[in-house]
Amino acid sequence: MKKVWIIKEKIIIVFVVILVACMISPNMIIHAETEKNIYYMGETQKKNDAGYKKDVEMKSSDFHNGWRLGQFCISGWTRRTTDDNGNPVFLKNVGDEISVSFLLNQNIDKLNNKSNLQISEDKNGYDEYFGITKAEKTNFGRGTLLIKMKNYQNKETIQAPYTNYLEGVKKGANIKINTFEEGDYEIALDYEIRNNRFHIKKWDPINTYSHYQILIKFSVRNGNCMVYPFDVNTGSELTNCSFTENGFYLDLANSRYLDIDVKKENYVEENRTLIEDTRFNRPAKDGEEFTDPGIYTIMVSNQYTKSNTEKKIYVGTDPILKAYVTTGEDIDQIKKLLSEGAVIEDDGTITLASKEVIEGTEPTTEMVETMTNGKAPNRKKVEVMQENRTNIFSVIGVIIAAVILVLFIIVKRKKHKIKEKDSAEEKE
Repeated sequence: MKKVWIIKEKIIIVFVVILVACMISPNMIIHAETEKNIYYMGETQKKNDAGYKKDVEMKSSDFHNGWRLGQFCISGWTRRTTDDNGNPVFLKNVGDEISVSFLLNQNIDKLNNKSNLQISEDKNGYDEYFGITKAEKTNFGRGTLLIKMKNYQNKETIQAPYTNYLEGVKKGANIKINTFEEGDYEIALDYEIRNNRFHIKKWDPINTYSHYQILIKFSVRNGNCMVYPFDVNTGSELTNCSFTENGFYLDLANSRYLDIDVKKENYVEENRTLIEDTRFNRPAKDGEEFTDPGIYTIMVSNQYTKSNTEKKIYVGTDPILKAYVTTGEDIDQIKKLLSEGAVIEDDGTITLASKEVIEGTEPTTEMVETMTNGKAPNRKKVEVMQENRTNIFSVIGVIIAAVILVLFIIVKRKKHKIKEKDSAEEKE
């Protein structure tokens, strides 16, 4: 009997442990997925000389054939896609920091575990592709890191070279280079390898030198698809289905690669009804103002996420159009309600003669995201709140499971003791 009880108790304990693991595992899975957002890039290309300009075929007899010096490592992104040329595009959200580092796989004084192969000091290096001409030859040292960037205006910027980049770096080190915002990037590591050999007849050392490059190309883009209209006079944000008498301007919150279009519609009265008349439907730009009366539909798209966002803003004082934008009701229906005694309130809602209020549609996620004092919404706070809620529920679940386990064991043991007592009395 005692043996059966122990087996049952173990089964219950295992069940509760599995239950607790199920409650905790979603957080563990999310963490694991975050850790996986790392991407390795960079193939070795042999170059013709110290100018690192012309590619040379790496033959099977080349002493760099079959092994890597290292690779670049891109981390901190949320999603990865590719551009038209097949180069990776890393999408970032608010709070993401995309960083690039170089993971060194070799001992630079004993490459490929051969004492005759070392990264040498390239004393007359230059790379015209990265802005260093032959006339500006410089000491590249033991490897030089070069970075070129183009912004949304196609303006090219070349950073000062990081010379002697690999000096003192140990095998297995992951050397952080920088963090990167929106733009198109090219990063190269130029290095020279010395092969020490002896002349068999003269017994003199013969040093041969070869040049190599690891080049990567990638882009960074914001992953959001949002536009923020602000009142031109008050500076307050206008959410979807808002109205203003002053007009509004657009703020893309530094997302420079979004496509934005604005459609303006006027409503002209004809035969005692309002007829929709589209005045324009065209591209718009960050900071552009719209102050003429009309109903504006703002459409934003992100070509990398294929996402679309649409917002509707009314500029003007016509109460019917205010109600149309706020409630979404058809204009003819609004006029019918007014004829039946309904009233349009200052906020654009409609109060029927029966005192029932017709309000606007339920705000979507993008409506809830607000911008305060001209700053981008703190989505990180929203994410933290959601994460905290998940953690709270997990903790509560664990506590409940533990209480159930303890109560179960207590009850079972009491029953077991009662049975033992009864059994002892029967024997007497």
